[in-house]
Amino acid sequence: MSLSDADHELVVEEIGREPTRAEAALFENLWSEHCAYRSSRPLLSAFDSEGDQVVIGPGDDAAVVSLPSHGDGEEMYITMGVESHNHPSYVDPFDGAATGVGGIVRDTLSMGAYPIALADCLYFGDFDREHSRYLFEGVVEGISHYGNCIGVPTVTGGVAFHDDYEGNPLVNVSCIGLLEPERTITAEAQEPGNKLVLVGNATGRDGLGGASFASEDLAEDAETEDRPAVQVGDPYAEKLLVECNEALLDEELVESARDLGAAGLGGASSELVAKGGLGARIELDRVHEREPNMNAMEYLLAESQERMVYEVAPEDVDRVAELAERFDLGCSVIGELTEPGTNYVCTFEDETVVDVDAEFLGEGAPMNDLPSDAPPRQERDLPTVALEEAFEEIVSSPNCASKRWVYRQYDHEVQVRTSVLPGDDAALLAIREAGTGLAFSAGADPNWTDAAPYEGARAVALENATNVAAKGATPHAAVDCLNGGNPEKPDVYGGFKGIVDGLADMCSDLDVPVVGGNVSLYNDSQDGPIPPTPTLALVGVKEGYDAPPLSLSGEGTLVVVGDTALEGETDPRLGGSEYTAQFGGTDRFPALPADSSEVIETIAEVADADHVLASHDVSHGGLAVTLAEMVHEDAGASVGIGTTEHGTPARLLFNERPGRVVFETTDPAAVREAFDGVAPVTELGEANDSNGLDITVNDETLAYNAADIADLRSVIDDEL
Repeated sequence: MSLSDADHELVVEEIGREPTRAEAALFENLWSEHCAYRSSRPLLSAFDSEGDQVVIGPGDDAAVVSLPSHGDGEEMYITMGVESHNHPSYVDPFDGAATGVGGIVRDTLSMGAYPIALADCLYFGDFDREHSRYLFEGVVEGISHYGNCIGVPTVTGGVAFHDDYEGNPLVNVSCIGLLEPERTITAEAQEPGNKLVLVGNATGRDGLGGASFASEDLAEDAETEDRPAVQVGDPYAEKLLVECNEALLDEELVESARDLGAAGLGGASSELVAKGGLGARIELDRVHEREPNMNAMEYLLAESQERMVYEVAPEDVDRVAELAERFDLGCSVIGELTEPGTNYVCTFEDETVVDVDAEFLGEGAPMNDLPSDAPPRQERDLPTVALEEAFEEIVSSPNCASKRWVYRQYDHEVQVRTSVLPGDDAALLAIREAGTGLAFSAGADPNWTDAAPYEGARAVALENATNVAAKGATPHAAVDCLNGGNPEKPDVYGGFKGIVDGLADMCSDLDVPVVGGNVSLYNDSQDGPIPPTPTLALVGVKEGYDAPPLSLSGEGTLVVVGDTALEGETDPRLGGSEYTAQFGGTDRFPALPADSSEVIETIAEVADADHVLASHDVSHGGLAVTLAEMVHEDAGASVGIGTTEHGTPARLLFNERPGRVVFETTDPAAVREAFDGVAPVTELGEANDSNGLDITVNDETLAYNAADIADLRSVIDDEL
């Protein structure tokens, strides 16, 4: 990739001369889609990022959100961030995924926070393909290695398989940090005369041009030719950087900070300067390096990992260096901030190699005005499949099967905050400082957004909200990672526009501010574009740290809330479902609740009631998979649903309308009373100690014991 003719002309017009080689490379990377959001920024105003809880919204390394406190709890903030490392994870799945974790953790550090939880949302091609499994295994290994080494638990996330990710997998990682209000810092330069100090690993040539690489379609030979664009991580250095950052904050030595991520030192330092409306003078010769004979462009753009740039008052520089040495980290005083109205200047070997306005460098890229085609609506054309065959194929499909193989590789209890562990609807973290439980859900469903981008994205937001509500928490804030193919294709851009609008509209309906995010486009390859994929990472809050499990106790009545198909709806839809993914056919996407916010609030209220013994949201695979996931060796259920007027068994059991929850309760009447006028409540049957699941739908019956269901759901463990 190189600077386009139009961009080159704009740069020449602004600076009044031909750019130097280093300047041209900086503009190429900072004006790339990955950094400048040229095709997506015009759409992002759809998101509402305002709210009383929002301390710092979009635009910084991570967002900052205040938490409610309970009892004697103190005021606390959290940071929220999300990042994609898609192309690097295709070229080198281990290092690509590992460095994605490292980057989002450093985004957390740059706000003054300590990282307390990670979520991984992973998307691959067909699980039956050897190459997809190779990528899957490498990515999970990279995430587990890095996260486990730095001592940050991976507590939630999702894995999805879809043919259209075969040539371009997605690796989206989110991080939550915990922050005392007085320790908050930003990436906004503060004061002329302050020094810029680079702390962390030495700079090499790895990851050179990573931002421009992330802004191109993957070529057929990407796995070999693009390997130099992938960074190499060192989690042990990252752990030292985490602790050094804490020490610097303890002594109030940091005025502002920025993680060195996309576009390396040039990107981080110029963005920090631009946000503060200042200039800077940087001497690249001073950068501590690990490779000889590096040139100016390599110093500026290499994306070597585990590095931070700090703004430090002159009198504090020596102490910063002492602390860096204590933690065995490199430290270089690379320059200083200059007065407003001055340029961003970099010198190398006594020659000025960059001399431009920092704001123009960071914000001057023109936005793209691209044509878009609205996606077609899928009409009903469904196959007829025997009920037993449908149940077994869907429960055992990799999308609905157990993901235990993934999360058992993560240390999800380090830091001793994880109250609800992976494998449930949402993780629950104990923020004891505030007396608050923090529920955390993250994910998307490519089947949904492939079938209906707008409606599917609305459903993604609703499902994440339902996940936290099922654990008794009310949605509080979210960040998004918007993944799409080549936006220059009108049909691809139309689908991308659909997921942006759908996600924004549902988050607005739920009164959940979207406080930050990431965009990854050009996820296109020889195999075609990915499905439009709107990963959402959402947190909810509650008093205390207890929540009902998804596993049955065997002692209550089963009810489902929000299932209109069981309350007289004659047209339950299978659009975007695992049923159509497995057996073919199309259908319209399910209709969502008219008042989603009230439904979610009531679910959270009921989930916290004493009479609720278990709760589990209904989503991927429909009601059949939800019930299968709730039974186990010590508890089963006998369920009867539907009449012939309600639709076929497939449409009753396998439709994936979100916003539904199955409760096991000792007081069904209390559930009905709580949802009166909000959502329908249907009694399904009784939980018991039968060690099995019996489902009667219309006149057909399914019967499986817990061991049979566990065997069906173990396809990923069995294969890997």
